[in-house]
Amino acid sequence: MKSSSKPKTPKQKQALVLYSGGLDSRLVIKILQEQNFQITALHFNLPFGCSGCNLLEGLNAEEVKLKIFDVKSEPLLSEYLNIIKNPKHGTGTGINPCKDCKIFMFKKAKEYADKNKIKIIATGEVIGQRPMSQIPSAMRTIDKQLGFEILRPLCAKAIKETSYESSKLIDRNSLLSISGRGRKEQMALAEKYKIKYSTPGGGCFLCEKYPSIRLKHLLEKNLITESTLPLTIIGRHFYINNTWLVVARDEKESDIISSFKTYLPDDEGKPAIYFSNSSQKSEALKLQDAYSTGDNFEKRNKFNKYKL
Repeated sequence: MKSSSKPKTPKQKQALVLYSGGLDSRLVIKILQEQNFQITALHFNLPFGCSGCNLLEGLNAEEVKLKIFDVKSEPLLSEYLNIIKNPKHGTGTGINPCKDCKIFMFKKAKEYADKNKIKIIATGEVIGQRPMSQIPSAMRTIDKQLGFEILRPLCAKAIKETSYESSKLIDRNSLLSISGRGRKEQMALAEKYKIKYSTPGGGCFLCEKYPSIRLKHLLEKNLITESTLPLTIIGRHFYINNTWLVVARDEKESDIISSFKTYLPDDEGKPAIYFSNSSQKSEALKLQDAYSTGDNFEKRNKFNKYKL
């Protein structure tokens, strides 16, 4: 008697999508889902931020697995800070090592993909959208450093065909040829797929001219750690007698500063102050007096040369 066993259901294809939470990466998820891919969305929580998006907005947890790599914590933080200090492929207007940052994320994504037997790594990149990492020459530099392929569904038809497409693992005809900095095509696709998305909350802190000067100094002095990282993007900063001091500007910043061992509390119009060297409490007190409520411009001016 012959067996009447049912034929096996083909195993669903898998793809790893680098997921910022913005519209482009959400569109890539939809495009790949239409081609029967099971999606893992990989988000990098970077120390100096590139997105203020709500990661879970519009994501169906039953359809998409969300994986987060926390680069604000060790051991990834030290590795990332070293990339900022020693970029191999240059920086932008600040200390933003955009190409090296992409290479870092792609390599971590590859390690995760290999471990989980995921063949395709995809991103929401659009050729010509960002001058430091998404112009053709930058993409070629990044891809050469990687030694493996990245699928870019939104602009795939405008760039070289990948083996994913030539092998028919994915249908190239269903991919797009978006280019440039305009957003009309993406917005039209968002309407088609009924994607709700938030406007990003700002760019990378490393790109900003004056904060990047401060960060460069703090990196050179090895003052940025997992513990002190929250201080880098708040307050007024000074460097006096080999001591880093941060002056709070409001109650929220005072709350952050008050979580540290060496600090002066805010009291009666005096701002909270963090100081990295406990022996320099006297300098912190002088700074607190200068930045207390009132007409203290003369006192504050004495500290201008120490500002970061």
